[in-house]
Amino acid sequence: MGIVMALDVSMGKSYKVVYDDQQCLSEGEVIHSQAGFQELLDEIHTLPEDMMLVFESTGVYSKPVETFCQKNQLRYCLLNPLAAKKQLEQGTLRSWKTDKHDAHKLAQVHQQNDRPEKIHQPDIYHEIRDLSRFYQEIEEDIKRTRMYLHNALQLSFPELEKFFSSRVTPYALTLIDLFPHPELVLQTSKTKIKNLLMKSTTKRISENRAKQKASEIIEYAKESYPTVSSTSVQTQKVQYYARQLLQLLEEKEKVSKQMIEKAKTLFEFEILTSFPGIGEISAALFIGEIGDLSRFSDHKKVNAFIGIDIRRYQSGKYAGQDHINKRGNPKGRKILYFIVRNMIRQQKAAPNHIVGYYYKLKEQPHPKKDKVAVVACMNKLLKCIYSMVRNNTKYDYSHTVSMDQ
Repeated sequence: MGIVMALDVSMGKSYKVVYDDQQCLSEGEVIHSQAGFQELLDEIHTLPEDMMLVFESTGVYSKPVETFCQKNQLRYCLLNPLAAKKQLEQGTLRSWKTDKHDAHKLAQVHQQNDRPEKIHQPDIYHEIRDLSRFYQEIEEDIKRTRMYLHNALQLSFPELEKFFSSRVTPYALTLIDLFPHPELVLQTSKTKIKNLLMKSTTKRISENRAKQKASEIIEYAKESYPTVSSTSVQTQKVQYYARQLLQLLEEKEKVSKQMIEKAKTLFEFEILTSFPGIGEISAALFIGEIGDLSRFSDHKKVNAFIGIDIRRYQSGKYAGQDHINKRGNPKGRKILYFIVRNMIRQQKAAPNHIVGYYYKLKEQPHPKKDKVAVVACMNKLLKCIYSMVRNNTKYDYSHTVSMDQ
């Protein structure tokens, strides 16, 4: 099997073993520092060039090791945690886990497992992925902060939520920050409310629009029956969460522009946005999570990467119901799901064979359930995108319909 170096990665350090066939040549601890990695590189230079480095992906803790391999152009296998666990359990029923034992086991079972060498994607894909993850984290923060704001508003000035019944807007948040309690509204004139709104909002607002908002908030204040005073902690919380939401919305817009700008430099961005229902944000998020599609040899591997390949279980006379694996990239799966949902929602904008396929599944003699039909559309969409990107062709409804028939 040649020389194998296996690392069991933990926070700030790794346990290293070097094997030639089934013989251990060396072992020891590697500190994730300049000196530690230099010492490891010096040892690697004494080994044959076809040496393979193997380690498990452990999130942020394995990133320094991966960066070390990429900077020094080393061959390495990055193992999925689930795959690594199964390989470590080969040939044993004992539950025995230590850093040292895992490192030895990773090296010993290397020959019995098909471990593909990690293909390094261009840096642009990693940059878009980081922006995509950051964008999604901000979205989660917005949802959480909006929930906190809702709870506080129910006590101080619940009518203010009518300003953002469908979505959070800077106008509404500015008003909430300025007037978190009806008493503060009733102490202020309509003209002053209008001027404060025009001066304070981060977005441009016309004088007529500001007057309208001022009139609305005065009417709401007259009707409101708050459960706390204007000086209470709950009122303070309303202002705090309104300011946080404003800041998060600004950051979200900034990150989305960065992400789209970088994604536009890739040829697949234009291909993705040619598909009805895939906008610039969706295309950038898709690229961020899927990465370079050329590294997959066929669309089935893309499905497995996302986690929508079929999991089948049969034993004797029992045959379980088929389900998707859900062992791939959950963030990528979520983005793909919302893309399909968006296509169905915007079906009147342009003809789309994915939407046609969805309704075909729903109208069969035995109609599929909604989520089953959506997952089938996700599979079809991935196959279509993979083919379009591999062949560098934009979406053509007439061509796809003729292929489906």
